[in-house]
Amino acid sequence: MISFIKKMIKKYSELIRYGIFGILTVIVNTVLYLSLSLITDDLIANSIAFVLSVLFAYWTNCRFVFRDKITLKNFLQFFGMRIGTILIDDGGMWLLLGWNWDKLLAKCIVNAIIIILNYIFSKFFIFSKKENTSRKENEA
Repeated sequence: MISFIKKMIKKYSELIRYGIFGILTVIVNTVLYLSLSLITDDLIANSIAFVLSVLFAYWTNCRFVFRDKITLKNFLQFFGMRIGTILIDDGGMWLLLGWNWDKLLAKCIVNAIIIILNYIFSKFFIFSKKENTSRKENEA
């Protein structure tokens, strides 16, 4: 049984790391949002929290998840993909807050959707296996 668990952890280690740092990014985003919403409009607070958490997510994705180099090209791709998700983020918050949902619950629901989309974008467009495989071969 322990051998099976070790194999599963190894097989899904990237996804596990993404989940861990995704949760940390959500925490950063949510704490920033809740703090900023005390001094400014909810959507402004959400946008500022989004930008700062994207910077955190980029660094952790490069360093710990996909183990890729920090480059201007990767950063621009990463940030560009996230700009698309801010529309979903702000749109989801606007919709749920408009329905009088609790802002913390709304933030958590929107963040869950964003995490899934961001993983797909990062995995298949920014830090693709093809690039990682060729880089690993060069390092060997």
